[in-house]
Amino acid sequence: MKKYVCEFIGTAVLVLFGCGSAVVAGGVLGNLGIALAFGLSIVAMAYVIGNISGCHVNPAVSLAMLINKKISVKDFILYVISQVLGAMLGIGLLYVIMKCSNLDISKQGLGANGFGEASLVGLNMIGAFLVEIILTFVFIYTILGVTSDESKSSVAGIVIGLSLTFVHIMGIPLTGTSVNPARSLAPALFLGGTALKQVWVFILAPFIGSALASITFKFLNKEESK
Repeated sequence: MKKYVCEFIGTAVLVLFGCGSAVVAGGVLGNLGIALAFGLSIVAMAYVIGNISGCHVNPAVSLAMLINKKISVKDFILYVISQVLGAMLGIGLLYVIMKCSNLDISKQGLGANGFGEASLVGLNMIGAFLVEIILTFVFIYTILGVTSDESKSSVAGIVIGLSLTFVHIMGIPLTGTSVNPARSLAPALFLGGTALKQVWVFILAPFIGSALASITFKFLNKEESK
């Protein structure tokens, strides 16, 4: 149960501070500042809950760990449920904070992902799908690499946080950057409309990117592990 509670808390923190930074201070922080907010959230949580749950806080990460036989099917299912509920809490808290201020949710949103008119550069659906697969592949591949060597465990949280930061730097103007189905589903459910209609891309593409990264990692590191 401790593992699932940690995933719940970790995902809530990631979503609240990541999406919150984009919505509340995005105009001041810029893309780099928002990217750092997401990355630093992972760094902070990794060193708090990493030794308990592994600090996945992302269904795509949990899928990669399942494929690589680091967690069981039962853990995968309960991790994903905990992550989605945590993301809902994070967005719920952001929603309340915005309602208690002069911020306009209808104009500023809740950090939802999108394509077409919802993309800052007008990226179409195919482009968004491809981008999310690529960004997730890079992110998951980095996680698998840094967590497969125990000698790197002391810096794993920093490396993973920085990798999330750098995929956000490119991804924010394109799709808002998902690479995390739970992070995308929560604001879409709160906002409805276009965000909810498009969210399937930001659920499916990260899972595909994660599976491709996992298969590639297993293939390229098969002989080394032997």
